[in-house]
Amino acid sequence: MATTRISGGGGGAAAAAEAPKIVWNEAQHRFETEDKKAYIEYVLRNDGKVMDLVHTFVPSSKRGLGLASHLCVAAFNHAKSHSISVIPTCSYVSDTFLLRNPTWNSLLYSEDAKSNIGTSSAL
Repeated sequence: MATTRISGGGGGAAAAAEAPKIVWNEAQHRFETEDKKAYIEYVLRNDGKVMDLVHTFVPSSKRGLGLASHLCVAAFNHAKSHSISVIPTCSYVSDTFLLRNPTWNSLLYSEDAKSNIGTSSAL
């Protein structure tokens, strides 16, 4: 199984020490914590040009730590670095994460635009 370690985000050494390590599990189409207990699942669409974020899961024992947000940041950073648009099917992503982090709206998929990466239009 090929996995890629992704930084949990943040700036300095203190932020890096507190941020969870998020791993890209390409084989299972998800980004997950190292212990695999929290994850965000995706489905690639349009020949891999669109990432549909379909489900976020954080076990009750780990809720309230910001893990869902870290998982979303990892997925959106991956999409941005690979010029992939995002469909926020998961209600956490659409109703919570994007409302709190509107700067990611530029990556949202729009059927009207050939490539909306870098535009400011939202769904």
